Amino acid sequence: MTTAVVVGGGPNGLAAALHLARSGVDVEILEAADEIGGGARSAELLEPGVVHDLCSAFHPMGVGSPFWADVDLASYGLTWKWPEIDCAHPLDSGEVGVLHQSIDTTVAGLGVDGARWRGLFGDLARNFDDLGHDLLRPIVNVPAHPIKLAAFGPRALLPVSVLAKVFRTPAARALYAGVAAHVYTDFDRPLTASLGLMIAASGHRYGWPVAEGGSGAITAAVGRAVAAHGGTITTGVPVTSRRQIPDADIVLLDLSPAQAVTLYGDLMPSRIRRSYERYRVGSAAFKVDFAVRGDIPWRNPECARAGTVHLGGTFEEIRRSEKLRARGVMSTNPFVLVGQQYLADPTRSTGGINPIWSYAHAPAGYRGDATDTVIRQIERFAPGFRDIIVGTRTTTVPQMANYNLNYAAGDIMGGGNDGLQLLLRPRTAVDPYFTGVDGVYLCSQSAPPGPGVHGLCGYHAAESALRRLRKSGGAAR
Repeated sequence: MTTAVVVGGGPNGLAAALHLARSGVDVEILEAADEIGGGARSAELLEPGVVHDLCSAFHPMGVGSPFWADVDLASYGLTWKWPEIDCAHPLDSGEVGVLHQSIDTTVAGLGVDGARWRGLFGDLARNFDDLGHDLLRPIVNVPAHPIKLAAFGPRALLPVSVLAKVFRTPAARALYAGVAAHVYTDFDRPLTASLGLMIAASGHRYGWPVAEGGSGAITAAVGRAVAAHGGTITTGVPVTSRRQIPDADIVLLDLSPAQAVTLYGDLMPSRIRRSYERYRVGSAAFKVDFAVRGDIPWRNPECARAGTVHLGGTFEEIRRSEKLRARGVMSTNPFVLVGQQYLADPTRSTGGINPIWSYAHAPAGYRGDATDTVIRQIERFAPGFRDIIVGTRTTTVPQMANYNLNYAAGDIMGGGNDGLQLLLRPRTAVDPYFTGVDGVYLCSQSAPPGPGVHGLCGYHAAESALRRLRKSGGAAR
């Protein structure tokens, strides 16, 4: 029987293991932490019964993942929950940009910019599944939907700062800025519009749901699916040398390119090793979790109904703070994401105490303490927030890197989204998952299609391994 070892039990390592196990391969996962999940874990951090997400929180790409749909994670215990409003972006003026799953409702709330919003996102939302088929895999492929991809391309190639000129009102420009800021790089760079377009389109197609019970429920469900198909999972096993990896026909690495070089660099072709060594990390996340009594006293009531609130002010303010961060400078007014997951999933709260998830965009390797900066940014739009805090837990950038070794320098995106690396990660290749070492593949979010709890990096890496195995006359079907 064909055997495989997966190093790392994050969403992509689990997805890779599941695809192999469903294909008749005997699979073992080795996870360094005491539990699986990687960036998709949850825990009671501050108060008993109050559940916080440790990293990933909202999952438009997860609920829309074709692989998870094929697996039917609901049958393994996963339940999605949707907030009333997906995202709100308040301004000091009292205006707010509001993103609903319904594009019609979103358009109605954006006034004179409603038609512009529909023109930018309407066709992408309608065609999201077809676009996703072509975009959520290696960029070097024969597209199945070339006309729809051609319609997306001209917009995707633009810098965020250019595409934002479509909008006239501060609220619409700010709403777009918050979505686009998920690209985590300078707004003036070409190609940066692409990720924001896909995130907004996926939201209009599927919404921005949370997993009932916490993001850890996603990976717990995938773990149960792996076990149901005969795979085994061993936790508490850090792998620092390839001598610790059992002999197997296939080895999949849910690791960063740098970690892959540590394990297999001496066996890699020099051109591939150099590509991995040149791979750039992106900017970091400075995370602050709060336990609060009651609800955040937002000045604008729309924010009180939103699962996600983007803070940072106007488009121009966010553009400026993102440019500083990309240059290695921590802004005094950073872009901050606030998660109110309990609005969709009340099981996360208890006794009137609610979990609040937040993080600020920070430069890679930032060593300062931005806790008060995050609180001040929330207070800016919710006066009195400090008064309802009953507990605070800060995860600094170095602590984020220690929490998950894939998050080098605190980079939760698995690599910088600048230049061609946005499209050609981790290297330029027809098969970017293959490390050049026989039987060894990279399946982390540093591989296509990049970050998100969609499992597709793992699925495509496993499929790459199976294709090569079949060509060599291997036993997996």
